[in-house]
Amino acid sequence: MTELIVQPAGSGTGPSYPTQQWLDAAKRARALSWLSLVWMGIEGGVAILAGIVAGSIALIGFGIDSGIEGIASVVIIWRFTGARMLSHAAEHRAQQLVAIQFFLLAPYVTFEAIQQLASGEHPEVSAVGMVLTASSVIGMPLLGVAKQRVARTLGSQATHGEGTQNLLCAYLAAAVFLGLAGNALLGWWWLDSVAALVIAGIALREGVQTWRGEGCCAAPALSPEAPPCEDECCSDG
Repeated sequence: MTELIVQPAGSGTGPSYPTQQWLDAAKRARALSWLSLVWMGIEGGVAILAGIVAGSIALIGFGIDSGIEGIASVVIIWRFTGARMLSHAAEHRAQQLVAIQFFLLAPYVTFEAIQQLASGEHPEVSAVGMVLTASSVIGMPLLGVAKQRVARTLGSQATHGEGTQNLLCAYLAAAVFLGLAGNALLGWWWLDSVAALVIAGIALREGVQTWRGEGCCAAPALSPEAPPCEDECCSDG
């Protein structure tokens, strides 16, 4: 049974319906998530394959992160489809599902990075990985910022969490790129594993914050009477 997010507007009786601005934002959220899903599918497949060929744990972890982000995109598409658009319960479930994606990434990357450091295995140079991660450093912030702006209008922590995952993907891509470049130019093979450990720590922190609903848009904005978002992460500045 669908639970309306906002209580009666103005008179105190009857249901409150979303504004056109909110509905348009929901459509944008779905469109951005579809775009992410396609991007992540291609990026994840290429990164994992390149990582296996090069023996790069950070690059494989980057590919897995892309797959996890793809799952998060599916969650947001589900969240803003049909009657679930107006459901508190759907928003809460979506928020927790997005958080779980962070928790899936952190332990795997940590284990593999420590194992690589302990064994002293040297990843090979991966030109494909360097090009792929460089493209993500450029593209992911654009997607992430766009989703977080939409999240402010929607009052959706789940959408904000997905945008944060895109920004995390950019940080991850930068770290992996530096690791691959350091290995290729200076022979610093261990930099790959160090980059992976940094990524794992960031993923764990973001997972906890998303699960708790911290940091953004706690008040959904379905009606003109809904309180404005005052969280720092929801401001344009």
